[in-house]
Amino acid sequence: MNKLLWLALLLIAFSSCTNPKQDNFTIAALPVDAELKGNILEGPSVLNDPDRFIWGASVVKGDDGRYHMLYSTWECGDSIPPFSDSWVLYSKIAYAVSDYPDRDFKFQKIVLQGRAAEGDSSAWDAQMAHNPHLQKFNSKYYLYYVSGKDPGPQAPGSPGEHVNLRNRVQQSQCIGVIEFASFDDLLSGNFTRSDQPLLSPRTRVKPDNIVNPSPEGTEAKPDNIIAVNPSVVQRPSDGKYLLYFKGNLYEPHWKGVHGVAISDSPTGPFTATDAFVFDVRNDDGTLANGEDPFVWYHSQNKKFYSVLKDFTGRITSGKPGLAILESEDGLAWTKPAHSFFMKKQVILAGGDTLKVSNLERPQLLIDESGHPLVLYAACSVDAVGQKTDGSTFNIHIPLRSE
Repeated sequence: MNKLLWLALLLIAFSSCTNPKQDNFTIAALPVDAELKGNILEGPSVLNDPDRFIWGASVVKGDDGRYHMLYSTWECGDSIPPFSDSWVLYSKIAYAVSDYPDRDFKFQKIVLQGRAAEGDSSAWDAQMAHNPHLQKFNSKYYLYYVSGKDPGPQAPGSPGEHVNLRNRVQQSQCIGVIEFASFDDLLSGNFTRSDQPLLSPRTRVKPDNIVNPSPEGTEAKPDNIIAVNPSVVQRPSDGKYLLYFKGNLYEPHWKGVHGVAISDSPTGPFTATDAFVFDVRNDDGTLANGEDPFVWYHSQNKKFYSVLKDFTGRITSGKPGLAILESEDGLAWTKPAHSFFMKKQVILAGGDTLKVSNLERPQLLIDESGHPLVLYAACSVDAVGQKTDGSTFNIHIPLRSE
């Protein structure tokens, strides 16, 4: 076996002990068709743009047999704040399409932006549109996204007095959805966009620098301060739709935590439960820090799986990277025998393994049985926070599932 094939077959394994004949399967990350040029990857398996930041992407296979991608993008350059601020203020959602699931995606059009760009600065989603999650249910398409607005400078002496523009918008973020019948309709603007968010936070608990805090003594719910980063799946047992989301806790420092909301329809109304999901604990009993879950149902294994970003390595029982968890009902989640899904590295077609600073916002293309085919991940070779040069990209990693 040559070196490249050996690298290609490095297994990212996970298993269950309840039904070995059905539940044991492995996922292997295969090489990507890309090469390193300076501080960015370029090639057919990468979507990038020297004039814009590119971040998370979500893909479905359409009725036309082509692969349709929605992804986050926004302007870069000296006149734009660095990445850590600019995504909050300027992110938009663009559409790209390809004949292949893991390469050659071509930009078509910006399809969703903050409604302030259309003259409505009072809308709940006035400021931006970010972190798309694309699903198809019952012959229609649903784009779940994150947005917010600036509530304006807060009154002197209030808990939000010193919260700046970036953080006022960030603290207002909720989840929305648009529904459309075809990608032609999406491109022509023929879709339904609600004037109210699909899911909003129920509590606003933070020790300081918080806009409109909850009353003192309020216990933080999973959707605390924000409700963002949606992932939606239909539960086969009862047909209900499960919407997974991230909130923020401060213990005393920031961490991402997760909850689930349930509905009879992909457009809601969704009712959030009080339980924390993906609730791996630190040694002191606090929740481990994670974000960006992608959840799917494996019809062959009859289980739910979630891939998410593990900030500290607590969820993966190793180094920070992408972790995997599993569930029988979509509500109670456990760590499988092998919880490490992927290191922060990419295997290149030339045989090299490239370590990257950021590999996150995982979204998967799943086949009809529940096997992952491609991982789409937001990526940066070097630290992303202070970037102004647009050297972020989405990488499409083919997977082999067995």
